[in-house]
Amino acid sequence: MFENLSDRLERSFKILKGEGQITEINVAETLKDVRRALLDADVNFKVAKTFTDSVKQKAMGMNVLTAVKPGQLLVKVVHDELADLMGGDTAELKLEGRPAVILMSGLQGSGKTTFSGKLANLLKNKKNRKPLLVACDVYRPAAIAQLKVVGEQIGVPVYSEPDSKDVVAIAEGAVREAKAKGYDVVIVDTAGRLAVDEEMMIEISNLKNSLHPDETLFVVDSMTGQDAVNTAKEFNDRLDFDGVVLTKLDGDTRGGAALSIRTVVTKPIKFVGTGEKMEAIDVFHPARMADRILGMGDIVSLVERAQEQFDEEEAKRLQKKIQKNKFDFNDFLGQIEQIKKMGNLKDLASMIPGVGKAIKDVDIDDNAFKGIEAIIKSMTPKERTSPEILNTSRRQRIAKGSGTNIQEVNKLIKQFDQTRKMMKTITGNQMAGMMSRMKGMNIPGMAKR
Repeated sequence: MFENLSDRLERSFKILKGEGQITEINVAETLKDVRRALLDADVNFKVAKTFTDSVKQKAMGMNVLTAVKPGQLLVKVVHDELADLMGGDTAELKLEGRPAVILMSGLQGSGKTTFSGKLANLLKNKKNRKPLLVACDVYRPAAIAQLKVVGEQIGVPVYSEPDSKDVVAIAEGAVREAKAKGYDVVIVDTAGRLAVDEEMMIEISNLKNSLHPDETLFVVDSMTGQDAVNTAKEFNDRLDFDGVVLTKLDGDTRGGAALSIRTVVTKPIKFVGTGEKMEAIDVFHPARMADRILGMGDIVSLVERAQEQFDEEEAKRLQKKIQKNKFDFNDFLGQIEQIKKMGNLKDLASMIPGVGKAIKDVDIDDNAFKGIEAIIKSMTPKERTSPEILNTSRRQRIAKGSGTNIQEVNKLIKQFDQTRKMMKTITGNQMAGMMSRMKGMNIPGMAKR
């Protein structure tokens, strides 16, 4: 995400490279290029101008330490201003009602239904909440069926009244159902339109007035750039929503919506959607997003995702197997599954500082593990637990069964043997210490779990 903007900003900062000090002339030249980069990224013109004026004022007012180069200082000022531009602090969901009610709003095609499922999945698995999805899109063909498919996928029930067109009555019925059956969060998926229209606004306003939701979220497709910002303003003028959700941030987005929307509607971005999977949802952290825009990676988010998949009991079991050199293909397959659950592979790699730029033109397919999984799953249970019995005839059978060739099978087995030897050199105590340190990390900006 934001690859083009990151490249443009990097080129802008090179104007100051080699300069001995910050002057009004070289800062003005650099920031002129920064403003162009922001406008090319579809950032609102007024927002871009105010941003660069603020950066210039702060940069010129700072005493430059001899150890800090002018270019480094400007990157720091731009980073802090970018974080402020996107909201500064992370905005948390406020779910105080019993049940708490979340009302979704947005245009058709913005991704409301999918996001409703992602949010329910996050609340269920990471916040130990018991969500209920509500189908209040009574106009779009198969909208109720779509939400039910999403609900089945994540194991969350869906409340619907297929014969009713009264969305207020449906939503009120869902709240009664939640109270009766112990659901503590009600997520109301509403109808979208192809454009903002009076009928839609009246309907969503009536829903809000009836439900008094804890949170009203506006879901917007970030790939629509300034159109997204303009639509958000129209919705906010009528609905006074609590926060913004940017979907499709993993696509070919220029970043304008993320950088402009907070200033234009004065409401925080609360979540971003970063892929199609139900796990592809992130809480929006302005400072971390500024890191990524400036090519600094996002190691804190990477550690958090790893921690979410970390199972202490499973880790202890694996330590014992590694110590006895019993780590097998079943364990290897389990580790692959954990990595896949962490999210889009290219997105994960780009969180490592310096890697994002290196892989920007590299296509990392989410199916990168498909061949490996096919090979392992073509093994018999005994072959998976006892890799040493994999002779030539067994390898040929596995290659045929997995739709690969003998070279690929041999390569995987060799890599597996090398991995097993490397893991054996790390003692169980070292691994336990590393994991516990990771678990107890106190990184600024990272919530304790």
